[in-house]
Amino acid sequence: MSVTGVWHHFMSHGEAMPEKPILDALSRAGVRSYAADPSEPSGQGVLFFDQITHRLCQFLREASRRGLERIIAVALSHSALAERGAWRLLQAGASDVFAWDHSTDPAREVAARFERWEQVDEVVQSPLVKKNLAGQSPAWTRALRQVVEIARFTDASVLIMGESGTGKELVARLIHTLDPRPNKRDLVVSDCTTIVPELSGSEFFGHERGAFTGADRARDGAFALADGGTLFLDEVGELPLNLQAELLRVAQERTYKRVGGNTWRRTDFRLVCATNRDLIEEQTLGRFRRDLYYRIASWTWRLPPLRERREDIPLLTKYFIEQLRPDKPLDLDDVVLDYLLTRDYPGNVRDLKQLVTRIVQRHVGSGPVTAGDIPEGERPGAPDEMDEMKGWRDDGLEGVIRLAIASGAPLKEIERVAGELAERIVIEEEQGNLQRAAARLGVTDRALQMRRAARRQNGDGKHLLSIH
Repeated sequence: MSVTGVWHHFMSHGEAMPEKPILDALSRAGVRSYAADPSEPSGQGVLFFDQITHRLCQFLREASRRGLERIIAVALSHSALAERGAWRLLQAGASDVFAWDHSTDPAREVAARFERWEQVDEVVQSPLVKKNLAGQSPAWTRALRQVVEIARFTDASVLIMGESGTGKELVARLIHTLDPRPNKRDLVVSDCTTIVPELSGSEFFGHERGAFTGADRARDGAFALADGGTLFLDEVGELPLNLQAELLRVAQERTYKRVGGNTWRRTDFRLVCATNRDLIEEQTLGRFRRDLYYRIASWTWRLPPLRERREDIPLLTKYFIEQLRPDKPLDLDDVVLDYLLTRDYPGNVRDLKQLVTRIVQRHVGSGPVTAGDIPEGERPGAPDEMDEMKGWRDDGLEGVIRLAIASGAPLKEIERVAGELAERIVIEEEQGNLQRAAARLGVTDRALQMRRAARRQNGDGKHLLSIH
């Protein structure tokens, strides 16, 4: 398989790099790369370096767009990754980090990673995902990529963590759909919050005829129904301890007995669990078995709440409106969109969907949705003078600055970091358009370009030895 559309870039602070042999090796491995524009790198790429510097990390942060773009950071030798350097680069936005001399065929490893990521992103961008798990924010995209990769390329048990309304059941259904097993059977859903303790054994294990009063016929439970398919245990943290022990045995041995029966039966299913509880804390409190946790959590994900992916609110709103009015699309007045973007959503995406439904139900005519369509009980109060003065200078910002001061950061460093962060956020939101970003920041295009160029040059006081 050929990998195309990959840029390469060399950052050196020592002797000249062996660029041609490296690029030739990539070409033989099927990686068709081009020299990146170091001021505006775009898309996925490979970054070669011989030393980790502040400028290198800054380049990664900007080029990766908070992890949206796949970048492999390749050191020319192991020595360049000393002192936990790999973790620093991953935190800066690299998708993977290794040394060129860590294996006999590093170019093939670069190719293999891009091939896998292209397969994953193809699924993430497919209608199957976009129509069920809408969103394109960095936090949401990173979560979906992990889910797709493990669902498609492994048969591992999965634990999905997240607040109510973040889409845990939708993700479980996606995992089942993407599971590559041939002749895969059904997805069986068991809501652990609704299981009656007296009937829990029958719900999971099934029962024989006459096992208890009212059992006039034999019945399969969830373990039997999920055989050959997927068992999704929603809110698994609600299971009582006795059921946790029984679930552990079935998950380990894949055998069980019906209530009232003596015959051991076999079952084979993929186990997907979800919870809104902190199961690590639940273990400490004695409410969740440690051995069960490590059995069901071969892979774990935390789905981000809506407050961590506010960039997705316009897209989600459009998606919900299209569901409600497929033949009559609606636009939103700016005041309505601003309201949706700034409102709190305790129920996360489910909360937003219900709100949009109420707004659309009130709307009449074919024009845009206006402020009056928002139900009275949902409307924000008029801002008073103090609120306007406070604005974005809220307790959250004050808390971050207090932490920086307590950590010993000087004023110039706090100002520099805040300014760089503001620039990066706006440039990302404007898809790299510096003219629009400068206008939003209240500076000239030239001033913004000079600030960015100065940061690249001043990372460690040295210039690039070579750029490709």
